[in-house]
Amino acid sequence: MGATVMSHEALIRVGVFASFLLAMALWEALAGFRPQNISRWQRWPSNLLIVVLNTLVLRLFFPLAAVGAAYLAADRGWGLFNLIALPSWLAVVVCFILLDLTIYFQHRLFHGVPWLWRLHRVHHTDLEFDITTGLRFHPVEILLSIALKIMVVIALGAPALAVLLFEVVLSSTAIFNHANVSLPAWAERWARLIVVTPDMHRVHHSIVRQETDSNFGFNLPWWDRLFTTYNKQPSAGQLGMVIGIEAFRQPADLRLDKMLIQPFLTPPTVDATDADQTIRR
Repeated sequence: MGATVMSHEALIRVGVFASFLLAMALWEALAGFRPQNISRWQRWPSNLLIVVLNTLVLRLFFPLAAVGAAYLAADRGWGLFNLIALPSWLAVVVCFILLDLTIYFQHRLFHGVPWLWRLHRVHHTDLEFDITTGLRFHPVEILLSIALKIMVVIALGAPALAVLLFEVVLSSTAIFNHANVSLPAWAERWARLIVVTPDMHRVHHSIVRQETDSNFGFNLPWWDRLFTTYNKQPSAGQLGMVIGIEAFRQPADLRLDKMLIQPFLTPPTVDATDADQTIRR
């Protein structure tokens, strides 16, 4: 079964991504949670175009990507799980969890290092919060992220199936937990035990610095609790919170060209994150 799955890797990734994006877009349209002051027509074209650009950049610089790195590691016998004997299912589970932990710490790093934050804040300067926010990343951040992921995959000797499952689940949960939807209270309590929910991740997009630097998980919700970065609710409430950062709050800043040059600009006003990091420098 694993070989069959891997032979259709590209089709599986694109199919799951497109299906999940469509399903969550429909959920938002039928039961949107927060009223949006900026229309989809102002935000979605640029947020979707940057996905196309990022895909082209990845194909150019990293044609093998993470799954290809897993095949290479297996062929050369590189990495921990190519050196120790474990049942294949256990290696897949362990590598999936370790890859998710890697993304958690990568996310914290992009908030903590000033020049990495400049790249990552492109994601945070969306003025609304919906499925396309989860796709809005600067191309340089995407390149750094895939480079780190490839290094971890090779160091682990992660099975290709584990990497594919992780990539598919991560892209799906990134769409889900950025969606402008909310689960019923009873479902939210249980869901937060196994996955990062929209209400949980929305806190991370708050304009309040202490809230921005919390809830770093993208897929598994355990790391925030384990490493004390969990924040249950925003101080202003889910409907009252302000999305974004204090800088780059003009609708014009939502354009693709503005997003691409934003990391190289000094904010017109210093947002809380930049101010704190300026003090530390």
